[in-house]
Amino acid sequence: MNTDTKHLLAGMSMPLIDPELLSDIVATAGDICLMVSAEGQVSGVMVNPHHASFGRLGGWIGRPVSEIMTSESYQKFQTRVADLAKPGVRSVAVELNHLDEAVSEFPIRYTMHAIDKDKAILMLGRDLRPIAEMQQQLVMAQIVLERDYETQREMDTRYRVLMEATRDAVVLVAMNNGRIADLNASAATMLGGSRQELVGAAIAQEFEGRRRGEFLESLSTIATTNAVSPVELVARRSQRKLRVIPKLFRAAGERLMLCRIEATDQGARQQNETSENLERLFHEGVDAMVLLDDDGVITAANDAFLKITDSTHVANVRGRSLADFLARGGVDLRVLMDNTKRARQLRLYATKILNEFNGQVPVEISATYLNDSPKPTFGLMIRDASRTEILRRTDMSTGADGMRSVMELVGSSTLKDIVAETTEVVEKMCIQTAVDLTRNNRVAAAEMLGLSRQSLYVKLRKFGLLAKDE
Repeated sequence: MNTDTKHLLAGMSMPLIDPELLSDIVATAGDICLMVSAEGQVSGVMVNPHHASFGRLGGWIGRPVSEIMTSESYQKFQTRVADLAKPGVRSVAVELNHLDEAVSEFPIRYTMHAIDKDKAILMLGRDLRPIAEMQQQLVMAQIVLERDYETQREMDTRYRVLMEATRDAVVLVAMNNGRIADLNASAATMLGGSRQELVGAAIAQEFEGRRRGEFLESLSTIATTNAVSPVELVARRSQRKLRVIPKLFRAAGERLMLCRIEATDQGARQQNETSENLERLFHEGVDAMVLLDDDGVITAANDAFLKITDSTHVANVRGRSLADFLARGGVDLRVLMDNTKRARQLRLYATKILNEFNGQVPVEISATYLNDSPKPTFGLMIRDASRTEILRRTDMSTGADGMRSVMELVGSSTLKDIVAETTEVVEKMCIQTAVDLTRNNRVAAAEMLGLSRQSLYVKLRKFGLLAKDE
């Protein structure tokens, strides 16, 4: 089937149409009709009588087209006029924005027809304002929807943070099926399971000797009557005695029950209080505290450790080896870990901590090896020893017995003999200190002093620091 207008009207003889009738046909063929002369001026304006929202546009007659369009639309108009001038092109389509005193700006879709007789242009237009308004409404609806989604995500984040930050054990139960809709970590611990295991489980099955219907009915009765006495239960997984305090509410048409769970045994409450106090001590303590895994990697550190190392955030130290912050690096770490593993405890190990700017702070480290858990952990207490170091240096500078002994040699021995003797004394003191620090670990002591193992044994024999059977 051919729908081409030229073929459709080929066999028809068009009768002559009265000019007034033709004018009405052209006016009603579109919402607005413009006749533009070859000089680019509006020579005629017709508005569809059934579409009177444009008002009266008679003031456009005689004005240049550039004055009734936006600058971008006028450029598009000139481009389409040039297209009409090409051979074989009788009509083109274009969307233009008009400017008017009554209406600030309105879009029109035109079909432009070239009239060969006087090279004028007939423009038949359709009002695009309803489409533009619909598009604007869709955009506004999309913006409102995005805002609603953002608000919902924000509220969900607040809800999650509140659930995990609160110290109370909280469980949300859907009343239509009696299953756990959500719970926080404290509630999961009391019930003896993980959050992934408990979400979706029947709440009645988590307690000993309770049926679903009976259990929900009793909780609903307590919640609706605002009874003070809670329900005392025994958790099936953890076998702990618990008290459940329910509260009914409705959200989005669904009935939910908020169950606050408390431990009835005094020991559990005291244990929770002790755990909370220890956690606060870890984070707010004056001395630096660090937890290491079995490889010497930092798993946790408090603010005092961040201050002593000049670190900005705990993320900057977590996951790094403690050797990065020790003056003697891996040697200090190996001595610490080996001696702590062997004796389970190490007291007042003297070394220096390196901060982020390569500064050194004298410290004393006490360590404890915690191997009762599946993942063994080293707990370190690091105390700033800067004041002790200053006092020690002051005492040494005020005159020690060794210094007076050296001064007494002046006059009775040559300078060469005095230097040789004092050098041996200092060397013996350094070797003795390294051996004491490493708890008689000869390999670590040699690395600490920068000596080979054989050289260390030679000096130990020289100064009589070896047992007779060694």
